[in-house]
Amino acid sequence: MTIDLALDSHLVILGLLLVFAIAHSGLAALRPKGEKLIGPRLYRVLFALVSLPLAVILVVYFFNHRYDGLQLWQVQGVPGVKPAVWILSAISFLFLYPATFNLLEIAAVQKPQVHLYETGIIRITRHPQMVGQVIWCVAHTLWIGTSFTLVTSIGLVLHHLFGVWHGDRRLQARFGESFETIKSRTSIIPFLAILQKRQTLDLLEFLRPSYVGVVIFTGLLWEIHPFLMRVTRNIYW
Repeated sequence: MTIDLALDSHLVILGLLLVFAIAHSGLAALRPKGEKLIGPRLYRVLFALVSLPLAVILVVYFFNHRYDGLQLWQVQGVPGVKPAVWILSAISFLFLYPATFNLLEIAAVQKPQVHLYETGIIRITRHPQMVGQVIWCVAHTLWIGTSFTLVTSIGLVLHHLFGVWHGDRRLQARFGESFETIKSRTSIIPFLAILQKRQTLDLLEFLRPSYVGVVIFTGLLWEIHPFLMRVTRNIYW
């Protein structure tokens, strides 16, 4: 692959990330007005119909171009790196996926609502999806070591850092003083509120189906990961 083509793929992934960020955060910002116009369930369906295809395009493009650009480092043969990457990935999923517990609301089976949580993973960090994404990016950038993966990771982290500000702003507008109370007892940086004695950690709160589901999902992903790589190679993006 020529340098020009490699640079093109770097720009393409940044463009895809920008489109996804605008669509995802934009629809989140418009949610109060949108739900008034078409109702919570239909707006959830609209959100999914826009966000999911964009996310799939992003994932497939990343898979197919992850080794583009410069090889900045190569540590795949270093003992201990592979299990470390998988452990970090598993930890990232624990932050990424239980962030929203109401799966029936996500699927619009039940009426979607905005909730204020202060249990489980929220005790560790108020923005678990951001933390999970950072951990995932660190793990995969370490493993792959290319400039394309580094650029992708920087874009993803920047989007989620924006999401921290944007999410707090939306919760403040919706819940006011109730959100300020929770904000005072939680932290963005993992475990900071616990270390500062503003929060306590209740391990029993992690004994719930959503966390069991994440563990099962991680195991399945380990098994089907090679299959996913083969499938995406057949999509010429």
